[in-house]
Amino acid sequence: MSQLTVNPLPWSATPVVRHWSATCLLLVLGCVAAGASERPAILEAIHHLENPRNLIRPGPRGELGAYQFREETWRMHTTMPFARAIERACSDHVAGLHFEWIRRGLERAGLPPSAYFVALAWNGGLKAAVRSEEHTSELQSRQYLVCRLLLEK
Repeated sequence: MSQLTVNPLPWSATPVVRHWSATCLLLVLGCVAAGASERPAILEAIHHLENPRNLIRPGPRGELGAYQFREETWRMHTTMPFARAIERACSDHVAGLHFEWIRRGLERAGLPPSAYFVALAWNGGLKAAVRSEEHTSELQSRQYLVCRLLLEK
């Protein structure tokens, strides 16, 4: 059995390394159901994927905060002004609400609310996560997610 060697690079070393590391973390977490006890770890992994340096300037599509919410997603869960997404406590609150919305949607679709499916829905939307499972195996979907994140970021 070969041993995996991991370079001790910081999250901010390069976009590819940063996103590959966060993606690996999400995939490792993906083998457990995403219940209340796993929620903090999953949300922290998403935070490290989306905004590891806690930048407050908007992303390329206007995303804000620790989880890089888009305004439409923010409005699904709160009436707070979108500008408050840069406040970590507000962002954490909305992230928890969004996580639960995703979890319920996955369960309604008959999918396990694993960290993998939560991450897939967080990144591409709930409908896309459900559709991807209808057309491919979970392993193929995982490979797709890794490739997509590496190429996009």
